[in-house]
Amino acid sequence: MASVVLPLGTPAPPFSLRDVVSGQSYSLASFKGKAALLVMFICRHCPYVVHVEQEIAKIGRDYTDTGLGIIGISSNDPVSYPDDAPPQLKEMAERLGFTFPFCFDETQDVAMAYRAACTPDFYLFDRKRRLAYHGQLDDSRPGSTKPVTGRDLRAAINAAIAGKPVDSKQRASIGCSIKWKRAQT
Repeated sequence: MASVVLPLGTPAPPFSLRDVVSGQSYSLASFKGKAALLVMFICRHCPYVVHVEQEIAKIGRDYTDTGLGIIGISSNDPVSYPDDAPPQLKEMAERLGFTFPFCFDETQDVAMAYRAACTPDFYLFDRKRRLAYHGQLDDSRPGSTKPVTGRDLRAAINAAIAGKPVDSKQRASIGCSIKWKRAQT
C-alpha cells in the first residue's frame, strides 16, 4: 500500500502520546525549538518496517544534536496484531537502541489526523511545522537487491535542518496498511 499524498505545507496535526519505553508524554510542543520534526508511523510486525528498522535506528543516532526532532508512532490494532502491542514495541525500541520516543497511538486518532496509510510512513515538518517531505526512506524494498541507505529521507532532513527547500519531487512510501480497529471513512 502506498502512503496518501498530503499537500506540502500542510500544518503538523497536534498529538499527545506516551513513549512505550519511558512512559513520558510527547506532543508537538515537546519539539519546540527544533529546526525540523520527523514523524514516523512504524510498527514491529510489518516486513517493510523490519526491512528498514536498522536504518530508522541509525537515523535516530546520526541526527542526535542536529536540530532534528524525531518521534516514532505505532497506530496498529494490537488485538488483531499482538506484535504491535506496547510491550512488544518497547522491546523493539530497546533492541534497536532507538534514541527517539516511540509512542503508541491507542485510539488511532493521530494516524487519522496525519492520514497515515502505511508502515513505514514518513512525515518531515520544517521549523514552522509545515509539511516539507512525505515520502519514502529510499528505493529499497523487501526482497530487492537495492541496499537500505535512507537516501531520500536523509536528503530531505539535511535540507530541512539547514533551512533550505526540500525537493518537491517525492516518491510515496510503500508498506503494510495501518491495521485499523474500525472502518475508515
